[in-house]
Amino acid sequence: MNSTGKEDLRIRLLVVDDEQTIRKLCCTVGEALGFVCLEAESGESALALLEEHSVHMILSDMVMPHMSGLEFLEKVKKLLPRTEVALMTGHGSIETAVQAMKLGAYDYITKPFSPLEELRLFLRRMAEKVRLVEENEFLRQRTDSETAVHGIVGTSTRIQEVLRMVARLKDTRTPVLIYGESGTGKELVARAMHFRGAFAGRPFVAVDCGSLVPTLIESELFGYEKGAFTGALKSKQGLFQAADGGTIFLDEVGELPLELQAKLLRVLQEKEVRPVGSNQRIKVDVRVIAATNRDLETAYKNGTFRKDLYFRLNVVTLFVPALRERRSDTPLLVHWFLERYAAGQELHVSSAAMKALMQYDWPGNVRELENCIERAVALGNGRVIELGDLPPSIASGADMMPPPVVHTSKAAVLDPDLAGEIEIAEVAPTNGRGAASTTDLEDIERATIQRVFEQVKGDKALAGRMLGISRATLYRKLKRYNIGIGIAREPSHTLQ
Repeated sequence: MNSTGKEDLRIRLLVVDDEQTIRKLCCTVGEALGFVCLEAESGESALALLEEHSVHMILSDMVMPHMSGLEFLEKVKKLLPRTEVALMTGHGSIETAVQAMKLGAYDYITKPFSPLEELRLFLRRMAEKVRLVEENEFLRQRTDSETAVHGIVGTSTRIQEVLRMVARLKDTRTPVLIYGESGTGKELVARAMHFRGAFAGRPFVAVDCGSLVPTLIESELFGYEKGAFTGALKSKQGLFQAADGGTIFLDEVGELPLELQAKLLRVLQEKEVRPVGSNQRIKVDVRVIAATNRDLETAYKNGTFRKDLYFRLNVVTLFVPALRERRSDTPLLVHWFLERYAAGQELHVSSAAMKALMQYDWPGNVRELENCIERAVALGNGRVIELGDLPPSIASGADMMPPPVVHTSKAAVLDPDLAGEIEIAEVAPTNGRGAASTTDLEDIERATIQRVFEQVKGDKALAGRMLGISRATLYRKLKRYNIGIGIAREPSHTLQ
């Protein structure tokens, strides 16, 4: 199903029954629950429909002409193993139920539905399972595969806006221009946009336009023929051809010389490249994601960047915030990098060190923070990262600013495709009055973990993903702060 917008987030239900009145009744109940409902009068027509439309749930009659409900169930489970299938029958029996369960059915319900509320509750429970399975799959991917959010860690409002834009753009061919300071993670955003969507199985080619030698940029981007210049002993495919069918990421596109900007514009307009030394043009089909830390609007007004290329690239603009603009994410990022560079170690950050990390302005952004944590792990004692393990420029500023205070705000769960919300702690510098003690950072950490843990109803796996820390680290934090007593684990997302 190629629907867009909010309908992408809705449960899709297929009702299969040879009686039209039953189909209409089930669709009416499903639509009242907010589902997108499809219907088919037989198992054969339902299988044909499933070739073109994806669904989350199927409610099928047990007794139908030509193909029985059990036969249909067996075929669906081979075709779509993750789709939940439930059966309706007026001849319910234990034997039938056992056979259906063995074939992978979710459950079965007897008809006529009396009262009708029974059908409503049945479909609602079925949809809750679908939501939980989808959420767990997202969390597994986010932790274990390249199609995750590629290290984009944070619960601040600013980074949530970025993730929502990624979710909207991941399946489109629309050119995207990513703005952000050096080190903010522009390439991570581009990779997330590629690997989380329809292009995931296709090439992703990253080009650092600022590091290419000017005399070689054209041949690198568009390729060259044998003998095109001294040293060209054989023909070579360019980076645009290498990215054919997928995505090319042009980092620091503002550094391209004007002559190359004109040739790049031609490639974007004509969707073809001409290798250096060749008279032949080669068709390419690529999605272009460009990034820059320069103000390209000012650059084209000053004549240093082509205006027509600017508007060709700037169809959709995405701003990646500087780390100082999302300070509340700093502790999560610190733990994320500790897990990377000190995996399995009982390594903590002292209050003084965390205070310095929180108050530093990070001109090099997340990349600088990562380098800082890697350095601290290498220099530390393997147990606690102290203030002295940090670079002097960071450690020296620990007492120059007042410690932060805690405010609360709403931020969406890191999965931009799910609609849940979680209350987290936003950390901001004080104005110098009412300064807190040096132990406030522990209070901040405790409050943040407490709120996250309560909001996810004790789901440790989801809490760990939200905080950007491993389950083992979360367990240590919960024990240290005595969090979790009396909180019962419940599903994180349920249908209302």
